[in-house]
Amino acid sequence: MSSVLRRLASVDALRGCTVALMLLVNDPGDWEHVYWPLEHAQWNGCTPTDLVFPFFLFVVGVSIALAIGPRVEQGADKGALARAAMKRGLRILLLGVAINVLAWWIMPHAHLRFPGVLQRIGVCFAGAALFAIYTRPRVQWITIAVLLLGYWALLLAGGSLEPFANIVSRTDFAIFGHTVYLIDPATGRGHDPEGLLGCLPSLATSLLGLRAGQWLREENRKALMLSGVAWLLLGFAWSLVFPLNKNLWTSSFVLWTAGWATLALLLFHVLIDQHGWPAVGRRFGVNAVAAYAGSELMQIVLPGLGLQDALYQHAFAGWITPMAGPYVASLAYAIVFVAVWWVIVYAMDRRKIYLKL
Repeated sequence: MSSVLRRLASVDALRGCTVALMLLVNDPGDWEHVYWPLEHAQWNGCTPTDLVFPFFLFVVGVSIALAIGPRVEQGADKGALARAAMKRGLRILLLGVAINVLAWWIMPHAHLRFPGVLQRIGVCFAGAALFAIYTRPRVQWITIAVLLLGYWALLLAGGSLEPFANIVSRTDFAIFGHTVYLIDPATGRGHDPEGLLGCLPSLATSLLGLRAGQWLREENRKALMLSGVAWLLLGFAWSLVFPLNKNLWTSSFVLWTAGWATLALLLFHVLIDQHGWPAVGRRFGVNAVAAYAGSELMQIVLPGLGLQDALYQHAFAGWITPMAGPYVASLAYAIVFVAVWWVIVYAMDRRKIYLKL
């Protein structure tokens, strides 16, 4: 068979494992006691946690290749496909804004923030979908190169890669003002890891996923293997002059994380689709946005109602910390949080409830 037109359990599983990791790293019991692999790099560098969001955006591209690619080939109305993609991207973006507004309204000491994870997912989904609908692979490869090289040139032209002083942070702060993620009290400057300019290299991440998804459809495992290794080597080499940095989503970071994501996609495909291994994580994958958005809402409501600290102290820290220390207590909370959401998505899957925006 020249192309894979069915829904692949491996892709749902990879997406679901990524979402589960998102919940694990976003929801510790105590932010002061988190094991280093579950923390983001403070600035330059790449921890295992820094792979999570790029993996999701990469899988966005893979999913577009599997869902939209066959329709384009079958002669579907491109205008209708584009409108549907734009509407879905906008709904995801608006959901992210709504969650941020709710957090500002309910959570103590929270400030209003406009950029965010869902907002970037919405932008990258819409952008990658338009490329899938209207362009050929050659144009997509050229676009990836232009985005990565152009973003590198932009950051170099900005004169600094340091926190708050770089051109990405300065531009986002000029556009969004104090509604960015972080404000430096010493200088008054702002920074947002999901700001506007960072959407450019993030789109490259999704476009690399789009190309990998096409190879997956064609069952071209050799291309997946070679490209995964190539992206890792190129990303590492580039990082010697252009550091890996998730906050800035540097071009080297795009290639480095895409390399790992491509190899993970290949591994999941071989084990699950080819050898019949259980699709671990699939239930999170088929309700990915619902699980992520719902978990964010839970982490807004609990502290907003004053329940978060009491729940953590009585159910976790109060008895785990004396026996195993605060890091274990914090991790235990995160694991239970993920388990609660696994029960929710399991029940949704059993009842064939799939929330799509």
